[in-house]
Amino acid sequence: MDNSIGDRVARLIPRGEQGRVAAAVGMTPDALSRAIHGQRGFGAAELMRIADHFDADLHTLISGEPDPRRPRLVARHDYDQSTRTRSIPGHSADRPILDDITLAYRQALLAPREGWSAPSDVEAARTQLGAGFVRPFVERIEERLGIEVVRVGELSTAYSFIVDGRPVIAIPATASWFRENWSIAHELGHLVLGHHANPETRDADERAAHGFAAELLLPAADMRSLDWQGVTPADLAAWIWDLGVSTEALANRLESLGIESPVVRDWSGYTTQRLLRHHWVPSEADDPITIRMDAAAVRRFPVALQTAHLDRIARGEVGKGILAWMLGVADDSLEVEEPTPRPGVSTSDLLDALGI
Repeated sequence: MDNSIGDRVARLIPRGEQGRVAAAVGMTPDALSRAIHGQRGFGAAELMRIADHFDADLHTLISGEPDPRRPRLVARHDYDQSTRTRSIPGHSADRPILDDITLAYRQALLAPREGWSAPSDVEAARTQLGAGFVRPFVERIEERLGIEVVRVGELSTAYSFIVDGRPVIAIPATASWFRENWSIAHELGHLVLGHHANPETRDADERAAHGFAAELLLPAADMRSLDWQGVTPADLAAWIWDLGVSTEALANRLESLGIESPVVRDWSGYTTQRLLRHHWVPSEADDPITIRMDAAAVRRFPVALQTAHLDRIARGEVGKGILAWMLGVADDSLEVEEPTPRPGVSTSDLLDALGI
């Protein structure tokens, strides 16, 4: 651990960049240099600008310790086959959205989920979720595992974290229900495997969470029990619908298990929607494919979170801005119960009462 604020600031600055950083945070090079070397103190505004410039945690910058109340984020990374590296290209843009989600929980003052603990492993998770969990995945996650699910269109990828004792999975609203299912399963894997205890960008953690998602959604025993050689496109479409995954995800899973299927291999190059639209025969009314797409595109926050905000707004404890943001509406269009304004006393009435 660094010994002083100056040491911690110095570690953030790339070699030879001190002058540029000083200009960026509104300091002279001399002032920054003296503050780093302990010859003057940093002002609060200076530290805030430095933390913002480097996207660093202000609490850690000041104290040298992690902020105990700051959620420990884990995210679903993109994987580049050519470089064999994982990254989150949209993390910088996602950070303010994640901060707003955290603020929504902090303002709600919800009690921690007493006794909450993640399932012990993937088999326990599948048992707790129950049969046919893929269709009502979000509802099952909340009702049976006690993990709350937030869906917003501004996010680039899925995240999971624990805020004030409440586990949360945040997913992007994309209309790709099969990607959503995998993202939820992936983040559930991070929670079950305890990756939030020491969240870092670790390739091993990502592989483990991916493996968890694969076994949860496409159990190896089930995959090996099916006749993949004799499968028809219609069979494949029916399985894809029930499994709730993409054609690409299924093809990758079979390859990892050493299972060969010409039909799956052929269809992995096409979109999941194409397979379903051409070969799936629904037993449900209307257009279930579009209905499932629509559900995965809807902005969503847990009802308990919204109710807590409504209660605090009615008592005059918070404004309605965060609730309006959760609902995706303008503040002035949101009609909620608010405290009745107390009648004011006019200047003339006050003068009369004082006999002036």
